[in-house]
Amino acid sequence: MLVARIRLLLTAILLLIPLASLWYEQETWENLVGLAVTLTAFLVALLWFWLVQQGMYRHYLGLASSLLDVTLVSLALFVFILLARPHTAVNSKVTFEAYFLAIAATCLRYDVRICMMAGLCAMGQYALIVTSASAMWDLNSPQFAPFPYGVFNWSVQVSRLILMLTATVLSTTVVFRVQRLLRLSTCDRMTGLFNRGYFDERVLAEVSRASRYHRPLTLVMMDIDHFKTFNDSHGHTAGDEALRILASVMRASFRHSDITARYGGEEFVVILPETEMAMAAEKVEKLRQSIESTRIHIPKQGVAERLTISAGLSCFPEDGTAAAQLLDAADRRLFAAKRLGRNRVVSKEGVLAS
Repeated sequence: MLVARIRLLLTAILLLIPLASLWYEQETWENLVGLAVTLTAFLVALLWFWLVQQGMYRHYLGLASSLLDVTLVSLALFVFILLARPHTAVNSKVTFEAYFLAIAATCLRYDVRICMMAGLCAMGQYALIVTSASAMWDLNSPQFAPFPYGVFNWSVQVSRLILMLTATVLSTTVVFRVQRLLRLSTCDRMTGLFNRGYFDERVLAEVSRASRYHRPLTLVMMDIDHFKTFNDSHGHTAGDEALRILASVMRASFRHSDITARYGGEEFVVILPETEMAMAAEKVEKLRQSIESTRIHIPKQGVAERLTISAGLSCFPEDGTAAAQLLDAADRRLFAAKRLGRNRVVSKEGVLAS
């Protein structure tokens, strides 16, 4: 939605350029072509905004819209070739700069692949336009005098392609940097799982999505049994290593679309979208068994210990329609699992493991 709004705003601002040219100058083919292409870009941006607003966004639309942005710039230049105005196509000082806006806008996608593909697409299209113009006309022939857009020079064209490559590298680097900072801000450094802040945001979004599309969602709260005793017996270094080992088991036990986070200390939470309570309980039970059978080696002491977990589950919408209600229900069942002796999974249906 943010990208759709910005694209709509940018195309609306760009629409002022041909309108101002038509106002202050006489009506020319260049101004009419610029107006037609910019108006098309604005209408496409408006359509994209409407699609996103209606919830019809698909993952491929991000790449498609970025490629379309650079293609519209190329289309404007190609129209001048069709109108037998090749110097306008290869020496334009207004239309060409729009490539850099299109490439810069890819930074908002947070996807380095889109940045690279849009930049390379722009370079390829512009190179094709220049090659076509030079093959069809002798661009420095006296018939084009007095060269209002300047004479044709290959060194200038190569310099333009290098500038486009530089813009592509810069936008890709910016996105790569942002992705790295995003990972650092959303991940727990100890376990590599998501942190509490990221979970708090995602649980609200996932509950909202489940409510909007009437889909099931299960929330899991887990706690490592007697972890304080483990720390007191073997030290905090061994406790940290145990957390990392159990976190890796948790990560391997759930889907990529599931959100597994460290909630605090030795407590973990999992969001399971599109998952009924029964299926979620089966998954968590398999995880419980895997953790129970995982040996945790204490290097300096030469021993291996085992840890267990207790878990409580809640399901949307049976246990509530708000994130706070689901968390409260899962927390109550986690405490029920502890009261019943720990090392078990408790859901609405009852105790599933002992």
